[in-house]
Amino acid sequence: MADDWRIRIEVGEEEHARGLLDRLGAELGTEARGRARAPPQRRRGGGRAGGPILVIASSPAEAEAAEAVVHAQLREHGIEARTSTIEHWLADEERWDDEPPGETWEQEEVERGYAPWEVRVECATRDEAESLADRLEGEGYRPERRDRFLIVGTDTRQDADALAARLHGSVEPGGELVWETAPGNPFAVFGGLGQ
Repeated sequence: MADDWRIRIEVGEEEHARGLLDRLGAELGTEARGRARAPPQRRRGGGRAGGPILVIASSPAEAEAAEAVVHAQLREHGIEARTSTIEHWLADEERWDDEPPGETWEQEEVERGYAPWEVRVECATRDEAESLADRLEGEGYRPERRDRFLIVGTDTRQDADALAARLHGSVEPGGELVWETAPGNPFAVFGGLGQ
């Protein structure tokens, strides 16, 4: 993406906001003209629909130059405004770097009441499995016990890996996740019966 950088400007008074946007577009003051390193056709303005003015740039250097111009314009015209630091678009996360990360799929699963990751542990005896289940419940886990086996749900892969290392178990995606990604044949888990 070419426009990966921006500066947000929040101006208190509407007439100052409109005037600043006009001046940034064409009518730079003396100090701002001196600070503008890019030719006017390369400066990128932003829009305003009742929100902040956004100055968009295609590189960090262009954003720094735009920031200097913005501050010069604000000083020259005595406009009080809050400006952000230079923000960068994080394409992989689909957010600006000053915004908090969005929910992960793991958090969505937890909110739906499912453990996104499971640790599976095989014990030598039923009594050992029951004892381990009791100990894990005391630690705040909710293990499921099946004969000599335990399944312990966790909220993150990191938690699952740590628990599996401690219990000598294996990590697998949670049951709800597996169910959602299973093939269309409901008998596929039995080796393809009914194909």
